Amino acid sequence: MSAKNAKVDAFIQSEKKWKDEVQLLRQIALDSGLSEDFKWSLPCYLHEDKNIAIIQNFKNSCALMFFQGSELKDSKKLLKSPGANSHSAKRFEFTSVADITKVKAAIRAYIKEAVKISEAEVKTQKKPAKMPAMPAELKQALDKNKKLKAAFEKLTPGRQRLYLMHITSAKQAATRVSRVEKCIPRILQGLGLNDRP
Repeated sequence: MSAKNAKVDAFIQSEKKWKDEVQLLRQIALDSGLSEDFKWSLPCYLHEDKNIAIIQNFKNSCALMFFQGSELKDSKKLLKSPGANSHSAKRFEFTSVADITKVKAAIRAYIKEAVKISEAEVKTQKKPAKMPAMPAELKQALDKNKKLKAAFEKLTPGRQRLYLMHITSAKQAATRVSRVEKCIPRILQGLGLNDRP
């Protein structure tokens, strides 16, 4: 068994809803020979300093996410994609210790496979990201301002995509308009949504 990380100890002590589940997932990861770290405020498990898996705690479940989960065979279809925008990560999701216990052998096998993938330095094949639809509020702003339109078209597809996702994620039209207005200065500077000026 690998050494325990004190920050993970503190994380587990503070965990209210999934304490037993997190402890069991931790034990499985450590028993599998992974080293333990604390990254992104979560227990993270590595092999030769490469990220293999991370324990996640959510409102309705906890999970063990594999960073290169899309490369795992997963013949039993036990892994779920974290979302439409995820290219390589896949995870087990649990709502009880019993859920974890049922698939303990599979978890160990998946960890073993993930380590082999990491050692082979397999590069995950990313699916081309689908470009979200242009929100009417942004289209209107681009049609009104040729300089803004030219600046938006000069952005990389990834930066354009993040702006589209950010704006379309607002449910109300007024919020979308407000987001467009806040993004305009950044777009004109050639910056992406999360770029530093």
